[in-house]
Amino acid sequence: MSAPPLRAEGLGLQLGGRRVLDGVSLTLQPGQWVAVVGPNGAGKSTLLSLLAGLRTPDAGRVWLRGRALGTLSARERAQALAWLSQQGEAEGDIAVHDVVRLGRLPRHGLFGAPDASDEAAVQAALAETETLAFARRRLNELSGGERQRVLLARALAVRAPVLLLDEPTTHLDAPHQRAVLRGLAARARQGAAVMAVLHDLTLALAADRVLVMDQGRIVADGAPADPALRAALAQVFEHAFSIEALTVAGQPRWAVVPAL
Repeated sequence: MSAPPLRAEGLGLQLGGRRVLDGVSLTLQPGQWVAVVGPNGAGKSTLLSLLAGLRTPDAGRVWLRGRALGTLSARERAQALAWLSQQGEAEGDIAVHDVVRLGRLPRHGLFGAPDASDEAAVQAALAETETLAFARRRLNELSGGERQRVLLARALAVRAPVLLLDEPTTHLDAPHQRAVLRGLAARARQGAAVMAVLHDLTLALAADRVLVMDQGRIVADGAPADPALRAALAQVFEHAFSIEALTVAGQPRWAVVPAL
């Protein structure tokens, strides 16, 4: 039996005298996209940074495709795992196409020459994020939402089997949020393991699986249709909303309605 794309056991981290992550264990499966939700300060972004190897936990371990994350070279890790930061760098006098092309560096290396397959991956990522129309423009000419889509395109261009995305829909309008979620679902159907931190709970409840975090721990983990998952979600947000069942195109969906 092959190892899961990503697995973590007992992850913990203390920052500034506070335990921001406490005994978190999880396994990401291929073909599944997972939303991570929770109140501010729950540890969501910290968890993703540990899974991506950007921080080192003071407890627990992470395995990427069956290998301890710390034993992989930077290039091996970058080939297997693509990362989108919540506050990614998206400034400067550099063309959009060249930013997205950076996603192919793990494959051909800093001194290697990109080939036709690299360019195909770049073009596909630009098309998927609807950034192809301004691929020759400079980052400093773009709006916040346009820059966010460029950074997402860079992550998608890696074509890694694991995608970790921290707030990928930030600054995006409704049509582009929909495009991002459809893209994540499509990547999962192609066999990738996708994890995304989302603040929009209605969007999160469109995922295959939802992790609910609170005070540095995972307090619920399940499908959106699971009543226990929805009850835990409402509880950690102090019942500030209700979760209503809908039927869209014959499929069950869930909508979050603020309790005003």
